[in-house]
Amino acid sequence: MRIGILTGGGDCPGLNAVIRAVVRKGETVHGDEFIGYLDSWDGVLNDRWMPLSVSSMRGMLPRGGTLLGTRRGSPFDHERGAERTRESLERLGLEALVVIGGNGSLTVSSLLHRQCALPVVGVPKTIDNDIEGTDVTFGFMTAVQTATDAIDRLHTTAESHDRVMVVEVMGRHTGWIATYAGVAGGATAILVPERPFDLDEVCAHLRRRHARGRYASIVVVAEGALPVDGTMPSPSRTIDRFGHQTVGGIAELVAPEIQNRTGFETRVVLLGHLLRGGSPIAYDRMLATRYGLAALDAVHDGAFGTMVVLRNDRVERAPLSVTEGRTRTIDLQLYDEVAEVFFG
Repeated sequence: MRIGILTGGGDCPGLNAVIRAVVRKGETVHGDEFIGYLDSWDGVLNDRWMPLSVSSMRGMLPRGGTLLGTRRGSPFDHERGAERTRESLERLGLEALVVIGGNGSLTVSSLLHRQCALPVVGVPKTIDNDIEGTDVTFGFMTAVQTATDAIDRLHTTAESHDRVMVVEVMGRHTGWIATYAGVAGGATAILVPERPFDLDEVCAHLRRRHARGRYASIVVVAEGALPVDGTMPSPSRTIDRFGHQTVGGIAELVAPEIQNRTGFETRVVLLGHLLRGGSPIAYDRMLATRYGLAALDAVHDGAFGTMVVLRNDRVERAPLSVTEGRTRTIDLQLYDEVAEVFFG
């Protein structure tokens, strides 16, 4: 077969590992040929691509980012975008397209398959771990490890200066990274988008720690977290050109409020895009490889309109349609159980 591959949305560790696995099995087991579209759907619409082979993928397993480049956006943002996508596949003689992406890219893939019968197979990726249908996405565990390492380092400097450190991590609509990294890093409080927070309660936790002689605290906040209405100023939100609400800056509001209400010196650390970069950890390399091999199997089985997912540590298939308009949020019962024991 002749197969196309693209990476869409935000980058994350493990993208190259997926591409490598698809190409390795396809070329060595089935004699397939591969092309990679450059810069996501932009490459599809503008005929920009590169050949992919086992030799061209050497050394890519530990490499972060994506050698194909990536962008946000969709063919549906352009006039005749869906038709131009079909024409591109036909012009290049592609019999299938493997799309490695997050909620946006997989939703686009689902629509292209349902509305245009395009032969698409999806692979879920995002550091936010917010895709419905799968237990985990590759890239998430690496982001958590990076955030945890940073929090571990911040503990010692916070203790040296008797400070509160407010650490902002990615998480537009969900608090997966904040919750996992916060628990693993021994945070005093974790603020997530799924539950508006009352800063007076957070400050009460901080005062109790200081009363026990613990003069340093870490507050981890997801970028999309918001306070309970009327309890403190909320960050201003705008809509970007892709229709997404802009987030971030919540830590810059939380930190001075904590300092004013408690008198404890408070500093802000924004981890931001640091969480996207660098090499994938071993877990994500393994998961990305399993996903890539399973995606190639789905192509050869003609299982178009599906994506590979992880359920109970087994790689299975799920309809791409499960991703449309949905976001997988954290389990608040787990959050509450942990908070009850450790926070404050």
